[in-house]
Amino acid sequence: MYVIATAGHVDHGKSALLRALTGMEPDRWAEERRRGLTIDLGFAWTAVGGADIAFVDVPGHERFAPNMLAGVGAVPAVLFVVAADEGWQPQATEHLAALDAFGVRHGLLAVTKSDRADPAGATEAALERLRARGLGEVPAVAVSATTGAGLPELRECLLDLVSGLPAADDDADVRLWVDRSFSVRGAGTVVTGTLGAGVVRVGDALELAGSGRRVVVRGLHTLGRPAEVVRGTARVAVNLRGAERDDLRRGDALLTPTAWRTTTEVDVALRGRAAVVNRELVLHIGSAAAPCRVRPLGTSNARLRTQVALPLRAGDVGLLRDPGGHRIVCGVEVLDPDPPTLAGRGAAGRRERELRDGPVSAYLRRHGAVGTSALRALGWPSTGVEVDGWCVDPDLFAALPGALASRVAALRAADPLAPGVPVALLRQETAVPDTVLRDALTAAGLAVSGGLVRAGGDGLPDALAAVVAVLEERWAAAPFAAPEADDLAALGLGQKELAAAERAGRLVRLSPSVVLPADAPATAASLLAALPAPFTVSAARSALGATRRVAVPLLEHLDRRGVTVRDAAGQRRLRGAG
Repeated sequence: MYVIATAGHVDHGKSALLRALTGMEPDRWAEERRRGLTIDLGFAWTAVGGADIAFVDVPGHERFAPNMLAGVGAVPAVLFVVAADEGWQPQATEHLAALDAFGVRHGLLAVTKSDRADPAGATEAALERLRARGLGEVPAVAVSATTGAGLPELRECLLDLVSGLPAADDDADVRLWVDRSFSVRGAGTVVTGTLGAGVVRVGDALELAGSGRRVVVRGLHTLGRPAEVVRGTARVAVNLRGAERDDLRRGDALLTPTAWRTTTEVDVALRGRAAVVNRELVLHIGSAAAPCRVRPLGTSNARLRTQVALPLRAGDVGLLRDPGGHRIVCGVEVLDPDPPTLAGRGAAGRRERELRDGPVSAYLRRHGAVGTSALRALGWPSTGVEVDGWCVDPDLFAALPGALASRVAALRAADPLAPGVPVALLRQETAVPDTVLRDALTAAGLAVSGGLVRAGGDGLPDALAAVVAVLEERWAAAPFAAPEADDLAALGLGQKELAAAERAGRLVRLSPSVVLPADAPATAASLLAALPAPFTVSAARSALGATRRVAVPLLEHLDRRGVTVRDAAGQRRLRGAG
């Protein structure tokens, strides 16, 4: 399906044309038909050459401009209508400005009432105005809803128009801007809107923007027919379970759950000639009309602060309108839906330079690492350096290994006897995700074990190594002669120093006060293997030449390692020995 707006003329020139083209009445309200004036959005559809085309008929009178903008904001193309007997009217200028601001670049001119006046003059004048704005060169057809003249040609041009529209993305996250909400007896709450991209299915869960509430798609209709699946671009009516009529109104949105973030602050590019100053305006985007405070960032950008949170992404287009002056100020394009706080002298100028140089790069520099799903929710593609679902600022990624190596070296120098540097400390200091941190540690040649970073420099300080060497000389002659506590204290070996020496593989602590050379357990196992099994503690003491103070904790150490097995009588044998 294709959806196009019908805009331009204030009276029933548009409505009559749609009736003749589709056989449907686009004016939904009796007052509209009575007054010959479109007040609210109207809808009609038809098939042209096998293509379904839906029309959103927007009001022309300036008093109903917000309604007009709600209908234009979500469509990709326009059927622009001008009457031959009246020519270009002021409301057509506002419609054209709105289309330009919303970025509508595909269109077709229909000059109606060609049976009442020569359409040539109105056609040329309208084409000249369209040519000067974003629509550029468009085909033009003179038609008469009364006689039917020109309708076949109009249908051909419509088919050419929609055939040239870009294809909607089925994989896009759903954002359905609501333009109507009503109740149907026996069905409940129904909302309508233009689905620009993505897919909605019966049974899908959707999220109400701003509230986080989940609703379920109970049923779908499109072009007056029930459907199980609707793909963008399409006009769609969604029957919801879990929502009351008053829960949704024009300007709200239904979203793919967790895929969008709402915001009340965005930085935008200003599109158009009008300069903005600090003032209160209304942001029209999708079907929403949100009062906002505008703060200029230089001459080409601005910070908008809206009164309500909106589901916006980078690349979204809208317009700023002055409701008091009844005029469109300029178009806007969202550059950054999650901007930084502006603080300090010159903050606006610095921010303008950031936006000019690239908001995505600035965002990564500001945050260091951002999840790819979070970037998608902001409307940005994955960029920077990708690491396991994270996008990392390239400068940070390049500098991180060296910075980590320097930091670990400094912490080790400050406390050389520490078992290592806690990964949690480095995570807190670098503020990067675990996967990014571990990649950088690996790149820096730093190993992680038990939550600690251990570097190749885990050797003992020279002074401690010299003291341990004194013990090793003694153990060379008597490997099971454990120094007494006073002897250890005299050497300056407290528990922290002994733990460091043990980690370095220079000794083994059997208890806080019993220390032996690192190979003592293996040597003991070899000597004990020569004893008849089972053997007693006394026999083990004799074989090892050790005191009971040493033999008992040594045997218990061997028990824990599974080298020896103790029986109920307190005797032992080597595991596997008869």
